Amino acid sequence: MEKFQTDGVLTDMNIKMPASLLHVKYGSHDVTPGVVLTPTQVQKQPVVNWEADPNAFYSIVMNDPDAPSRDNPKSREWQHWCVVNVPGSNVEAGEVLTEYVGAGPPKGSGLHRYVLLVFKQPTGRTQFNENYLTSRSGDGRGNHHVSEFASTYSLGDPVSGNYFKAGPDDYVPSSDDYVPSSDDHVPSSAVRTAEWKVKF
Repeated sequence: MEKFQTDGVLTDMNIKMPASLLHVKYGSHDVTPGVVLTPTQVQKQPVVNWEADPNAFYSIVMNDPDAPSRDNPKSREWQHWCVVNVPGSNVEAGEVLTEYVGAGPPKGSGLHRYVLLVFKQPTGRTQFNENYLTSRSGDGRGNHHVSEFASTYSLGDPVSGNYFKAGPDDYVPSSDDYVPSSDDHVPSSAVRTAEWKVKF
């Protein structure tokens, strides 16, 4: 867990150290803090587990603080996934606010950190006044700070967390495929279907 500190995650996301390690699995790949994976390996929603109170509700957030790059993070943080009102650790029974999209770092942007955090909702089931973000658009995902989200809904500090790194691979299109827009990061699901206008 010390890699959260040494790799700048706590400082860059303005969070405290998660109380426990979140178990994250992409297919056969177990995530350990700071492990390097590829966009191909993380294109599908992961399986996550933590020591949960079965009578409590939780929120899960996955953000990238390195959008569009760690050297120029003007879209920090880019949200990849958000599920709230999760009963215990039953993620499938939670309320999706942001549909999952995997890592899609732009070519030449280096390694990005993808941080998954779990918060315990102090008042149980909670009304979240957030826009629903579909996996078919990148709109609204940039500059989505988890510390502000936690403060708005009095979620406190993360009870569990983990993160991995990923850089561009063949799953991310070349710059010739990009359509310029105000957004600066490319969710990997953007390149899987013709309905997307990929954003960079």
